[in-house]
Amino acid sequence: MKRPTMKDVAQAAGVSLMTVSRVISSEPGVSPDTAARVEQAVRRLGYQRNDNARNLRQKNLGTSTIGLVVDDLANPFYALMARSVEDEAHRRGYVVLVGSTNDEPRREREVIAAFTARQVDGLIIVPTIGSHGFLKPPMDAGTQVVCADRPAKGLDVDTVTVDNRDGAKGAVAHLLGHGHTRIAYLGDRYEIWTQRERYAGYLDALAAHGLHADPDLVRHGLRSHREARAALAGLQALADPPTALFSSNDLITLGVLDGLDHPAPMAVVGFDDLPLAKQMEPPLTVVSQDPATVGSTAANLLFSRIAGDRSAPRKVVLLTRLVVRSSGEHPARRTAAGAPVPLRASD
Repeated sequence: MKRPTMKDVAQAAGVSLMTVSRVISSEPGVSPDTAARVEQAVRRLGYQRNDNARNLRQKNLGTSTIGLVVDDLANPFYALMARSVEDEAHRRGYVVLVGSTNDEPRREREVIAAFTARQVDGLIIVPTIGSHGFLKPPMDAGTQVVCADRPAKGLDVDTVTVDNRDGAKGAVAHLLGHGHTRIAYLGDRYEIWTQRERYAGYLDALAAHGLHADPDLVRHGLRSHREARAALAGLQALADPPTALFSSNDLITLGVLDGLDHPAPMAVVGFDDLPLAKQMEPPLTVVSQDPATVGSTAANLLFSRIAGDRSAPRKVVLLTRLVVRSSGEHPARRTAAGAPVPLRASD
């Protein structure tokens, strides 16, 4: 069988020979989309790429670049995580290439292909919902991979997550402990691992109090501030609306707060802290996780792997913290004078 040539790659990718040469040699001047097409053609045809770059990696003389692939850089959590990764990289003389996926597997493949075409020494990825078996060829060629925020399907690599389920359970238990039994859940796409874990925590807390989730109070698939606000409006329009709400991330929380009347007619606890949470009226209670620690931990694991650490993959789970800033007490627990009163079964 004829061995594929650079000309075959150029024809398959619809680019010039010069462009193929630049991509496989990690030279600048090629757009990310074009580089991704070339990288995909290389993999599909089985073209043998730059062996010199591979040898450099094996000698720990790589390109001094790493790639960071996140869901959405507009999300404050990922922006803070990216800054932490950059700080760790800067201390070691590395440059960070950053891309976002909007949790779309196809876009994730394109971004990663563009980074691996530039022979990055390692990748920190916030995995999408798809399979990640496509990363095995670059890993076999020497690219180190660490997952942050979520595990990756089909990969056994270092992973840094937080205790999403327990954190969410504690948040909902806090609301239950203050008299709320009709607690709504507003979440991102259920297919995302963190969201499944947080919803499971919501269900755990209800079950611990002998309650079942009311489907009318659950909203999944919220990807924007606007969608979160619309979901809140739908909950408020119910004949028996919730008295409290748990939101599964900071973007959803912001949409909820924007849609609430003031003073707020329902108690809210959000997953992820917000810069102005303490200044709100009433102050916002949150499940706090530390994106900077997630980023720095993932970066330290990656640089350890780049330096030659070949020990078994590590699974690091960081703790969250419930930051209580207001009681969120159910109105039925107070008399007109403000003294607590027992709850009725219907409250």
